[in-house]
Amino acid sequence: MYTLGDIPRKGALLYPELEAVVFEDIRLTYQQLEERVNRLANALTGLGVKQGDKVGVIGENSAAFLQLYFAAAKIGAVTAPLNFRLSDPEIVHIVNDSEAMILFAGESYEERVYALMNQMPGVKIFVTLEKRVQEITYAEDLIQTAPSTEPLVDVDENDLAVLMYTGGTTGLPKGVMLSHRNILTGVISANLQYPIAPGEATCFVLPLFHVSFWPAFCFLLAGGKVAINRKPDLNEILRIIQDEKCQHMNAVPTIYGWLLQFANVDAYDLSSLRLLSYAGSPFPPEVLKQCMKKFKADFAQGYGATETAGGAVTGLSPEEHILEGPGSELLVSAGKPSLCAQVRITDEEGRVLPPGEIGEISAKGKHVMRGYWKNPELTAKVLKDGWYHTGDMGRMNEQGHLFLVDRKADMIVTGGENVYPKEVEDVLYAHPAVLECAVVSAPDARWGERVQAVVVLKPDQTATPEELIEHCKAYLGGYKCPKDIAFWDAVPKTPVGKILRKDVKKAFWTGHDRSIG
Repeated sequence: MYTLGDIPRKGALLYPELEAVVFEDIRLTYQQLEERVNRLANALTGLGVKQGDKVGVIGENSAAFLQLYFAAAKIGAVTAPLNFRLSDPEIVHIVNDSEAMILFAGESYEERVYALMNQMPGVKIFVTLEKRVQEITYAEDLIQTAPSTEPLVDVDENDLAVLMYTGGTTGLPKGVMLSHRNILTGVISANLQYPIAPGEATCFVLPLFHVSFWPAFCFLLAGGKVAINRKPDLNEILRIIQDEKCQHMNAVPTIYGWLLQFANVDAYDLSSLRLLSYAGSPFPPEVLKQCMKKFKADFAQGYGATETAGGAVTGLSPEEHILEGPGSELLVSAGKPSLCAQVRITDEEGRVLPPGEIGEISAKGKHVMRGYWKNPELTAKVLKDGWYHTGDMGRMNEQGHLFLVDRKADMIVTGGENVYPKEVEDVLYAHPAVLECAVVSAPDARWGERVQAVVVLKPDQTATPEELIEHCKAYLGGYKCPKDIAFWDAVPKTPVGKILRKDVKKAFWTGHDRSIG
């Protein structure tokens, strides 16, 4: 049996004096991390948090956020992280839907979230995670006064560990139920594929509220160091790599593209880097080639989903990142099935397709979620005979490399964030000037993909792109809002009047290599 709570527990036993976590002015050895996790776990128990209870948390990356995952796991509670980019109504929906009974807020989010408490009646306790705010309960005070003894709770590897919300085609986020075994399967698989030595470090950049949390767990499982970046600040990323002598970083292609063009990049010593991994959105081959030449480190790609707990469905190894000549065509591939996954391509009747034919990508493995929270109908639709139907379309070559083609559900991935068009379209339709609209992905040099809206205005009505974008911002997180709005006289439709989103998308993607990451 192995659970998230075992990571600091085993680390303290095997590597007590090695550094485990570095964040701003905080430096923790494995022994110190274990002690703080135990104190927080016992404090949660003292506040009435029981096995199976949901622990909500919203905030940017921090040592305190990471500790909360482990503390909740040790007492069998379930961490329900929230994307801090969401709008207030979205935060309220997720907290209420998750049935969180306690809510933690990180630095700069305390007052905003506290003001929403009257809309979240199920939350019994509100706690500030990183600093003291007025008379609100402060996590550090709890840690300082709670005992450091190991919590005596029997937690099973198949128990729910994390309830992570992802965008929904119905317009509302849906909760993905991830067990300890789901998460640790992907982590152990990654460690076997790309071994980490004790003392090696990762520069942790992507949000802890995402399944992109996996590098933190991978390095702590192996005696490595997690150097946490609060949010993607390019100077801070480069400083951390240099000062902490990081061997690894995981990021979305957008961040690598920013670093490539960053004027100060050559002022830092990045010679410690040996592996740079990426996932989440398209990586234009020419930009990838430039990054490989610039950073002089191995690159590895992973393709996965929230539903696979961050564990890769497929991966493109460093050896397959070939710049020129035979094999260079693999740079637009998502690689071969990972150690923990089986992958297949099927048609609409569920028949397995031969190499070269396009169909839906399905994955099977112990890293695949338990299902969607309080949504058995959707769970039954995507989990069939142990196979997770991703909704992504692709093909495989004779050697088993996966090539992604398009998203069956038209999901947009912008800067590593998932956006579902219908959710945005519903908000646009609420504007009095909008007659019809379609939201699609469009290529974007900065974000990989951007949210692109096409709008048909009502007769005798006027609106500007800026006006409609501001309208969206009142109801949606900023990353979900259109970056650009085009006004058309009409949108293409089927004979029965259904908008052909694929035809709209084609108008923006024609001439580009691919329309999916």
